[in-house]
Parts: sequence; structure tokens; C-alpha cells
Amino acid sequence: MPCGKKPRFVLLYGSQKGQAQSIAEGVAEVAEEHGLDAELSCLDANAKYNLELETAPVVFIVSTTGDGEPPDNALKFVKCIKKKNLASDHYKHLRYALLALGDTNYANFCNCGKTIERRLQELGARQFYATGYADDGVGLEVVVDPWLDGLWKAIKEALSKMNAEEAAESCPPDVQLNLLSITDHDGPQQQSSEKVPTSPASPSASPAQLAVSDLGSVPPTRSSELASLSSDAAAAPTSAAGPQKDQAELSHAEPVASLTRSLPPLSESSLNVPALPSPYLEVSLQQAETTEEIDGPLDKENLHEVPISKAVQLTSGESVKTALLLELDISAHPTITYQPGDSFNVFCPNRAAEVEDMLHRLRLYDQRNYAVNICLSKDTKKKGAQVPSHIPKNVSLLYLLTWCLEIRSVPKKAFLRALVEHTADGGQRRRLQELCSKQGAANYNAYLRDPSLGVLELLTAFPSCSPPLSLLIEHVPKLQPRPYSAASSPLRHTGKLRFVFNVVEFPACPVRPVGRRGLCTGGLFDLIGPAPAEPSGAPPLPKVHVSLRPSCTFRPPADLSVPFVMVGPGTGVAPFIGFLQQREKQRQENPRADCGETWLFFGCRHRDGDFLFREELEGFVSSGALGHLEVCFSRDAAATAAAPEDVGPEAACRYVQHALQRRGRAVTDVLLRRNGRIYVCGDARNMAKDVNDALVETIRAELQVDQLEAMKTLAALREEKRYLQDVWA
Repeated sequence: MPCGKKPRFVLLYGSQKGQAQSIAEGVAEVAEEHGLDAELSCLDANAKYNLELETAPVVFIVSTTGDGEPPDNALKFVKCIKKKNLASDHYKHLRYALLALGDTNYANFCNCGKTIERRLQELGARQFYATGYADDGVGLEVVVDPWLDGLWKAIKEALSKMNAEEAAESCPPDVQLNLLSITDHDGPQQQSSEKVPTSPASPSASPAQLAVSDLGSVPPTRSSELASLSSDAAAAPTSAAGPQKDQAELSHAEPVASLTRSLPPLSESSLNVPALPSPYLEVSLQQAETTEEIDGPLDKENLHEVPISKAVQLTSGESVKTALLLELDISAHPTITYQPGDSFNVFCPNRAAEVEDMLHRLRLYDQRNYAVNICLSKDTKKKGAQVPSHIPKNVSLLYLLTWCLEIRSVPKKAFLRALVEHTADGGQRRRLQELCSKQGAANYNAYLRDPSLGVLELLTAFPSCSPPLSLLIEHVPKLQPRPYSAASSPLRHTGKLRFVFNVVEFPACPVRPVGRRGLCTGGLFDLIGPAPAEPSGAPPLPKVHVSLRPSCTFRPPADLSVPFVMVGPGTGVAPFIGFLQQREKQRQENPRADCGETWLFFGCRHRDGDFLFREELEGFVSSGALGHLEVCFSRDAAATAAAPEDVGPEAACRYVQHALQRRGRAVTDVLLRRNGRIYVCGDARNMAKDVNDALVETIRAELQVDQLEAMKTLAALREEKRYLQDVWA
């Protein structure tokens, strides 16, 4: 190695929504502090790296999307390493470590990371550091933080060992044995988190003085600062009776922790907080008459503005969720073609009132129509820094906050850490540091993650924080479209596309005094309300922006003779309405066709409140398109009285998994003896797991095998694409 040159390692990421990329960029930023040089690349940028010839350690950070699929920017890499003509020693020279991101609410947890690791090992690559499997269902940081802590020591040990092996290969055989025996004694070990104690900050401490590195610590807040922590009701009341009465009243009140206030032991602890992220953008606003206002979303080639031709509320009563069916008129867009089982994105802008509040909070309301100019900072130390591609050139600030940034996203810890530098009040600085620290992980989950607290709500709670616009553009993610399953068949509804959704409700919390609806479902709900009439007398048809997300697998069998089972409680029934509309039309067009048996397991709360598509489903049974309809009502008296384990022939079934077990013989006959398929659509958090467990138990009981063998049988169905899921958390 040339004198003065840092040891290098390769850092590759695959990321769908930016989390894996953000973690990888963070690793690259702090690598220099550890005396290392990180060569950062996206997995699909294969012109920037060459694993076939790589002699340095390689670190992979990859997420999983969909039903266990690789992110879009990792697909090419995964396909490449899965080629069957690769030799078993293709990567024998490679030393790797891998961090996989996933969500245990989905069946194929961290599947992309597991796929890459399995294939690397099959091709001879050797691991130098234990793989981390981070679960977004409970908080990625639970695994990510300690994994990153130990990574640096592992990389250095891997470099040392690889250098020794390289030196040994150039020596005589007897010397090689001696050198290799020395390097084999010590493997990589997890590095423990070092805490550096510091003295309490002085009253004049600045935000920069309070900043610490990833191995540093922050002192406990002084009692005088603790009194000025919050903008909530926990502040001391004023009274005409004087200080003594105030103190007496306070002595009887128990202090309450909140977003803006902590309690011992956290408030008295030294903190391990993330390293300060390197700023990398320069942003300016310019008043210009030539600023081109863009009226719609960004991707004009793939996004289509289509009118809503029909809206129907499918539920009634206060004890059920509000479910709506919308029909889109796509007849004027011949490029929008879909099949039952496909899904599509709805691109909904941020709400106008929230954008206005954000402009006021940033003190930029008067500049809302100014052009936003963004460029890379010349002296940035951020590895691989780029101007965000989701922000077009020559747009106004109003457009940027409306269409480009997810201002409702839960702030990441790196963002909280960056906000510390722009917060004037000492108590509020301390609280932001607590929330992004390892010691404050439970507080972060309780006050930000669990209530889905957004960026605007956070800034409102910390009034002395005044971040620059550049900080938001660097840390607030891209506004994401929301996916929905098609609930129609083009054979039945020519030129139309239907979908169904529940209106998402976020309850009130201390920082959110009034509950709010989901961004997209709430926006659609408001969109179909009464509209002012046009001069012609008819109200205008509201429009939405959509793009197709075609599926290659979650579709009914092309061969009509193949039997299949559908499981779709609640709005999960949506794609199966399309399946059955298609099947009914095909039977009408070819009455002599040999059509396989069909089953639908549907669940809802009340027969009279949220039995979605009741008339249409019963019509499918009458026409023969649907052979068996099994419906469960979880909140009706008969179902509630039945014990969950009571799945006898005459028992009322509370949930779809109970009905599956009751019809276990028929289900296993379809799947295992007649080469059929099973489709599951709906909630991943509970339903999909329970259905999977019920199928394992059903297979175990029907085939008289142990649980492990039943799990293997079900896994084989997944591999054969005969057990398919369309689920969401």
C-alpha cells in the first residue's frame, strides 16, 4: 500500500425507499474517522465496482421489498449472481459482511439479504463479520446500531488477515503455513460501545459544544434547563400567590414524560448519539418571473391524470372502518392496460394546509413562489453526495413541499441529530439528543415512531429549532405514491379501473391534539366530497394521478382447469373480485371449458356492516364462477362465542384462518393433490402470519407429518409460485 493511503473497503447498497442507502451513506461518512476509505456504490451501478477482481472487504447493506423481492436497484445484481453457469469458486477470493433490512410483519423477512448471502456462499465467498438482520417492525436501530459498532473492528481485522494471506501466498510453502496459522487464531469480534464521560455543560455551551461523535457522550441536562424543556402543559404554572405556592402545588404533581420532556434515569444519563451528518447541499431561493410552475407530479411518462367516474361507500355503522370503492375512467389512456392481480400507484400531494403550516414554520411563506436552486456544497465530506433526483429543476418552493418531500414521514435519528445544531434552547437540544441516542431508543419509539409523528409535528413541538431548507431537502425522504390492488377485470369493466381502500385514521396524541386521516386515503376521501358545479350545471370530475405496477405472479391461473384458493379478509378481497369477474366472463365466452374449483375465504366484523361486495360474491356463487364462499364475522355474536380452536364442521369461525383449518382437507386436496394455488391478500401484521400458521397446521394434520415437514411443504409451494401473497403492513 502506498504511504499515506488509507486502507479501502467496498460498500454496496440496494434500497427501495432510501433506508439502506441512508445507512450506507452514513457508514461511508464516518469511515474516514476510523482510518478507512469506503468506496460507495449502488448495486446496479456495476460499472463502479468489480466483485470478480475485488481484493478488499465488501460490505453489503440491502433491503427487501414486496413479497420478499430485491429492491429495484438490486434486481440486476441478484439476477447476475443467480446464474446457474457460475462456478462454485467464482467468488472464492471475496470477503464480505452483510446487513439485511426487513420487516417481520411480512412472511419473507430479509429475503433479499438472505438470497444474496446464500448465493455468495455457494460461489465460495467467505464472511468476515456476522450478518445483521434488522427488523423495521420493531425498529431497525435495535440491530443496526450494534452491528455498525462492531463493523469497524471487523473490517480492520479482515484487512489484516487478507494482507497476511496475500503475503503468505508469495512466500515459500513452509513460511506460508507459519503465517497462516498466526492469522487464523483471531476472528472478528463484536466491538463494544465505548462511552466517554464528560462534565456537565456550562450555561454558555453552544450547540456545537454539545455535539458528540458516535463514541462520545452528552452530559445530563442541568435542572435549570429541564425547567425550560417543553412547550406542553408540563411547564410550571404562574400564580399570584408567589413562588412558594407554585412550589407546593408542583410537589404534589407527578412529572410526566412526553415528546419534549424526559425523566430519570434518561434525563440524568450520559448519551451515545449518532455522528453529526455531513451537510452536502447548498440551497437558495430566487425570485424570478420565469419560474415554471409544474401542475402535476414529476414522471410525466409513467404517471397519468385520470378522472374518478364513480365512488361508493361499501361500509356502514360506527363499529367498522370506512371502506370506499373508486372507479377510474382510463378510456382516454390506451397505454394503461392491466390484468386482475395487478396493482397501481396513486400519487397524492401533501395537504395544502400542512404545506402552508410548514412554510410558516420555516419562515418562508412569503418566498413560497420563489424558484428553488439546489447544488452540491463544494466542501462537503459526504461520500457519493448527489442532488436529489426526485426534485426537478426550476420549481417553486411551494411545489417542492407539495409534491417532492414526504413531510409526514417520521423523522430519522440522523435528522434529529442534525436538528440539534439549529436549536437555540439548551433543554430542547438535550431532548433531541436523547431522542436520537441509544439510551433514548424507547422514547424515540414511544413519541415518534409509534404515533407516526411527522416532520412538521416535530418542529412544532420544538419551537427554538430553526433548520435551514437545505436540511429538510437532505433528510426528508421523497414523497412516495401509495399502491392499491385492482378490484376489477377489464373484461367486465372496459375502460375502467376499480380499487378499494379503508380510510386510515391516526388518533390524537399529546403533540397531535386532533386525529388525522392518512395522506392518500384521506386525500381521496376529501376528493370525492361535494364539488362546486361547473357553468354547465354538472360538478367537475375529480382527478387523480396513477401509474401501473404490473405483477408477473399474483394473477389467476392462465389455465382455467387449475383450481385455486383465495384468502382475503376486509379490503384484501379486492383483487379476488377481479379474479372472479375474469373467471365469470371466461366461462360465459367458453361454456364448455373445464374450469378448476375455486374457493374464497373472506372475513369482516359484521354481516350487516362491512360484508364487502356481498351481492356480487353471492352472484359469483350462483353463476358458478366461485365454487365455495366461506365468510367469517369476527364481531357478531355467534362467531365471538366460538372459541378460536373450535374449528369443527358446525362451528362458527371467527377469522379466516379458522375457516381454513375447518376446510383443511379440501384445501390440501387443491394444493397438494391437484397442483392448485393459494392467494393471500391483506394485512401482513397479523392475518398473513396467522394464515401461514393455519396452513402449516392443516398440512401437518392432513398429511400426518411433523411441523418441520409441513413447513418445508409450504415453502416448496412458495418456491413454485403456488403460494402467493399481496400483503401490506
